[in-house]
Amino acid sequence: MSDTPLRALVVEDEWPARNYLVELIEGSGIAEVVGAVANSDEAKQALAPPSPLAVDVAFVDVNLAAADHGGERAGLALVRSLATTAHAPAFVLATAVDRHALEAFELGVVDYLVKPFTEERVLSCLRRVQARHKNASPAPAARIVARKKKSLVFLDPQEIWAFEASDRLTFVHTPHGRLDLDLSLSAIEASFGRALVRVHRNWLVNATHVKELERDGSDTHVFVGTGLADEGCGVRVPVARDRAQQVRDALLTNATGVRRT
Repeated sequence: MSDTPLRALVVEDEWPARNYLVELIEGSGIAEVVGAVANSDEAKQALAPPSPLAVDVAFVDVNLAAADHGGERAGLALVRSLATTAHAPAFVLATAVDRHALEAFELGVVDYLVKPFTEERVLSCLRRVQARHKNASPAPAARIVARKKKSLVFLDPQEIWAFEASDRLTFVHTPHGRLDLDLSLSAIEASFGRALVRVHRNWLVNATHVKELERDGSDTHVFVGTGLADEGCGVRVPVARDRAQQVRDALLTNATGVRRT
């Protein structure tokens, strides 16, 4: 892995800054730029499967020119919409000022570059990304082992609808019913990585099995299972109010059919 350069995407709407950053990344010897785009829509297309780019790290300008995102900078909104998706790259944010640094790291970005870029700063950033890439968590667990009374039940990841924490216990929801687990939600999240979406402090859901997103006033729920909520088999999961927009954005990523408002 050490001999393989990182694959980088640059998302910057000012072409001089974009070209200069591409030059610095390419000159590092650590990474190669596989794409350089000017806006959020192009970035989402570049990162959406089955894109052949296989991006390891995306450098995103905080102040991308884009439609309003409820007052949030377009670059931050882009990272927020993609950070929880499967196979998301590491993110590095870039801006002319450092006032967004705290919010950036709350989003889990690897680094934060303040313009004007320098060769030394970009090199140190790429070394940090490279170290994280080498020490990445092992592949997600191949199977989950749950308990059903005195029996152990072996589950494939694709069978799992959601994980729930309740009364200091942890449960997994599946087509076979609700089963007991010995692991905490945090341990499960670490094992499965971005395959799961945290919709509530007590709930993780498998986004591939989400069939409905329901909003009723200030309350939001997702139905996870087979079929639709009024006729299918599954579980209705509450979405925390402070996560509702992030969850909606994550579910709409790589989907089409409705306006993303």
